[in-house]
Amino acid sequence: MPWALGNSFPTSLFQREGMRLTPAERRRSPRLHVQIPMFVRGVDAAGAEFLDLTKTLDISSTGAFLASPRLLHADQLLNLTIPAPPSPSSTLPVETPPIQARVRRHRLAGGIHLLGVEFLKALD
Repeated sequence: MPWALGNSFPTSLFQREGMRLTPAERRRSPRLHVQIPMFVRGVDAAGAEFLDLTKTLDISSTGAFLASPRLLHADQLLNLTIPAPPSPSSTLPVETPPIQARVRRHRLAGGIHLLGVEFLKALD
């Protein structure tokens, strides 16, 4: 079954792929286990620009864990934005300002690319 943004991500998939989400992991900042839609912009291996809709599996002030339909490589630079709901007012932006990030980890799980990204500047 193809993965879609609205599908829940089963915990058993983490276990089946040998990924453990334990509190013993050392992080610079606490993570929130929350699914947030995000646009991922970047340049692929062929030099073509892309824009994908993905979602977070967890996020912190220094990085995020993303479920993506696209293979991205370690050290690849990305711009992440969070889409905003349509507004009747033209004064509200349609997405957040870009968050620059670098891919630090990649793992394929059930046809989904799981990406650990580090923000180049910590979120306030």
